[in-house]
Amino acid sequence: MGKKKKEERSSEPYGEPMKYDPTFNGPIKNRSCTDIICCALFMVFILGYIVVGILAWLYGDPREVIYPRNSTGMYCGAGNNDGKPYVFYFDILKCATPTGILASALNRLQCPTTQVCVSKCPDAFWVPVLALGSLLKPIDVFQQQYCNPSIDLKNTNLTSEMILTKELCPAYTIPSSPFFGRCLPNLGDTVYPANFSINGSPMNNATAEEVKGAVGDLLSSFNAKEVGMRIFEDFTKSWYWILIGLVIAMIVSLLFLLLLRFLAGILVWFLIVALVVVIAYGIWHCYWEYDELNKRGATITSIGITTDIAVYGQVKETWLAVLIILAVLEVIILLLLIFLRKRILIAIALIKEASKAIGHIMSSLLYPLITFLLLVICVAYWGMTALYLATSGQPLYRVVNLGKSSGCDAIPGNESCNPMTFNSSKYNCEGVKCAFYKYNDEGLFQRNLFNLQIYNIIGFLWCMNFVIALGQCTLAGAFASYYWAFKKPQDIPHFPVFSAFVRSLRYHTGSLAFGALILTLVQLVRIILEYLDHKLKNYHNPFTKFLLCCLKCCFWCLEKFIKFLNRNAYIMIAVYGKNFCTSAKNAFMLLMRNVVRVVVLDKVTDLLLFFGKLLVVGGVGVLAFFFFTGRIKIPDPTFQAPVLNYYWIPILTLVVGSYMIAHGFFSVYNMCVDTLFLCFLEDLERNDGSVDKPYYMPASLMKILNKKNKAVKSKEKK
Repeated sequence: MGKKKKEERSSEPYGEPMKYDPTFNGPIKNRSCTDIICCALFMVFILGYIVVGILAWLYGDPREVIYPRNSTGMYCGAGNNDGKPYVFYFDILKCATPTGILASALNRLQCPTTQVCVSKCPDAFWVPVLALGSLLKPIDVFQQQYCNPSIDLKNTNLTSEMILTKELCPAYTIPSSPFFGRCLPNLGDTVYPANFSINGSPMNNATAEEVKGAVGDLLSSFNAKEVGMRIFEDFTKSWYWILIGLVIAMIVSLLFLLLLRFLAGILVWFLIVALVVVIAYGIWHCYWEYDELNKRGATITSIGITTDIAVYGQVKETWLAVLIILAVLEVIILLLLIFLRKRILIAIALIKEASKAIGHIMSSLLYPLITFLLLVICVAYWGMTALYLATSGQPLYRVVNLGKSSGCDAIPGNESCNPMTFNSSKYNCEGVKCAFYKYNDEGLFQRNLFNLQIYNIIGFLWCMNFVIALGQCTLAGAFASYYWAFKKPQDIPHFPVFSAFVRSLRYHTGSLAFGALILTLVQLVRIILEYLDHKLKNYHNPFTKFLLCCLKCCFWCLEKFIKFLNRNAYIMIAVYGKNFCTSAKNAFMLLMRNVVRVVVLDKVTDLLLFFGKLLVVGGVGVLAFFFFTGRIKIPDPTFQAPVLNYYWIPILTLVVGSYMIAHGFFSVYNMCVDTLFLCFLEDLERNDGSVDKPYYMPASLMKILNKKNKAVKSKEKK
């Protein structure tokens, strides 16, 4: 008989239930390292990641995005141009065209005019006196500091007209101010001379109004400076109020979690009843709309098929369809409430118990700060490595004929040059310059920059997922030690969070890296699919779009499933210390043996935490709106809201910050609920409540379980 029962149990589709172990009383102490091969692979990968960062630092040049360049590609404010941080444009009118603005933003040569690095921007109007060019030397006509460094005005044999033709010196200067390292003419209170004209520019006799209009167009394209200064000013006026708002969000989040111990049942039933009432109202409203449109005879046949979606709201068939969907949904929810009410009670009890656990292990609420700090380090390292890799390679220069003039000596187009020593006078051609050509892409490192960027992305994803896995395993170990304490809180170990953190790093780095690697590979595939979708968006192929959409949807679902599986696997790793595959299998089997409880708990917890986030973020956001808009009147002028340019800046900052704070607190709470739930399911399978096999579950769960057992026994007696 016993053999037959054993065979029946072993034939269960989701494995055998846990067996009673008298020596088990929480996370095991004597454990060994798991997934050593993956741990070694992860360590080697991290060492390689560090090497990539060092190589990028050695070969990269972030000045590419920090310093502006002159027309030869040299940095202003660095190297030979140290002390000359600003770029001066010879003819700002060329930069004010749409193509010039685009080139200024995207092209390494910035703008289709000669530009040089200067120590200060021009502060006066100046136009060369060409009428006296034969009597005056170039040094008396031009200013050396604003000319091309390749020409020496004291020793040149060129005339003033030739210097202007070759664009070796500017045709005019206008009082300018530095703007993102670029000298742009002033538009404020600057008074232009009445007879100001530019004879040397391509726009012959350009008047002051034309210059002001062109510069105005250019500045409007870079309007971010003024907006940025106003935003910065708003932050300086409201930063302490933002901090106060974030502290309020933290206090509200903490109070919400602690009050769930007493109000969890009320909140859960309130949210469920509110959901039922809202759907019932939706059914009534759909019926009312349907009845009104039915009286007017507004049917879909009267409008036909149209691409204007708003039109479908004016026909009765639309409201009838929505009414049927809501009615079916309402019936399903009511049936679930009737048949799953006891499981909802278990979910409420677990939520209450999670609040108690957090109350006894308050240090768990601080752990998200460690996770956040580690994630910031990962993001910063990835960003700096990507920046240095993108700017690797030395600049190369070639002699080019930008003027495209006829009658020039043959210029091969591949002649190298040095922009600091280049002398254009030896070429019998106007517009010959030493121009930036490209970055050096020769050499092993430069040829593999793309591969190194891929390595950088994989390293970033793997490290990010590992940090999150470490946090989940640490919190799971701490809360598991609470559940399996027979006498709470006396048997809770000292420093449970720190102990769980050390255990996770010492024994289970390989397992955490294994789970993080699986998730990383799926995320990498999703990134590739997004890249392909972006590249193929201009090719209107219905089959390709359909295939990409299906693949993106499938891998999104796969990523969600792996995150769910990894989360529960880390809980089992924290408790039993087994490898990742065994822990994932045991967690999956345990959950599948209790799939209805899993679904109910998951949805109830999601609903409750969503309400909590809505309460925190919405409450702080509304409070900030009324305060910064001056609708909350405070008699004391010290506590009045500051006068801001954009009152939505501190409001938006508070909303985002409040969400991050609430998410950090509630992620701990969610992990606590999941850990207690898995421990509760194991407790039910391991023990039967007798003296020899006592339950470890808290009194609230024991009370619900005893009611259920009494009901089962009464049915058996009948």
